[in-house]
Amino acid sequence: MGHTDKKLAVALIQADIEIGSPKANKTRLSEMMEQAVQGNPKPDLLVLPEMWNTGYALEQIHEIADPEGEDTRSFLSSFARMHDVMIVGGSAAVKKEGRIFNTMYAFERSGRQIGEYSKLHLFRLMDEEKHLTAGDEPVKLDLEGFAAGASICYDIRFPELARSLALGGAKMLIVPAEWPHPRLQHWRTLLTARAIENQMYVIACNRVGSSRGTDFFGHSLIIDPWGEIVAEGGETEEIVTGVISPELVDEVRGRIPVFADRRPEVYSDKK
Repeated sequence: MGHTDKKLAVALIQADIEIGSPKANKTRLSEMMEQAVQGNPKPDLLVLPEMWNTGYALEQIHEIADPEGEDTRSFLSSFARMHDVMIVGGSAAVKKEGRIFNTMYAFERSGRQIGEYSKLHLFRLMDEEKHLTAGDEPVKLDLEGFAAGASICYDIRFPELARSLALGGAKMLIVPAEWPHPRLQHWRTLLTARAIENQMYVIACNRVGSSRGTDFFGHSLIIDPWGEIVAEGGETEEIVTGVISPELVDEVRGRIPVFADRRPEVYSDKK
């Protein structure tokens, strides 16, 4: 463990994203990531926003998505290794076997990839289902003994996913997003609810800026298992930081025994 008490310092890279320009986005993200690792305390974990390589350039996504995620993975892996930091790489548009996925890659400090997650729920309001293929595997990441579940943007509207990850041992939910105005209240409420009901940290990195008439409001959040806000971004580019402790998850779960008091036999989710 990096620390004896196993706390993790987290930095969220709340960046603007240039639609359809993977090269410009990689340059900008690199600059902000370099700035983040100079922080005090130095972060143990960096989290990036959703679809940071291309933005929602869906009509040209087949031309600009990253083939097999190779460029994305090599960029994130070498940064992790060079700066001795874990990275949950937001998500990137990735092309596999002729199909496009909205995919998160995660890396440990050595640069070794420790997980891959493709967004399960595609967002019709942005025509995702016309251009992208949904993933079908929930994913848990081991961040130096701190188990984290993955969700991307629209996924947080599906409480079953966060709950199943929590039941599987996740103590935090990591959520890269491109969540737009006017739904700031939904963003803050849903993320806070996921934290409270699952007694877990929620670490959500949203983009800022405007893209083809849609404004993205940032407000990246670190929320603790009581539902208290540890850190929240504004509406412009910034690095949002906070320190989280897995022990707090255990304490909260011990105080209000939600998981022990569940009655799954009376719930039916088959409808």
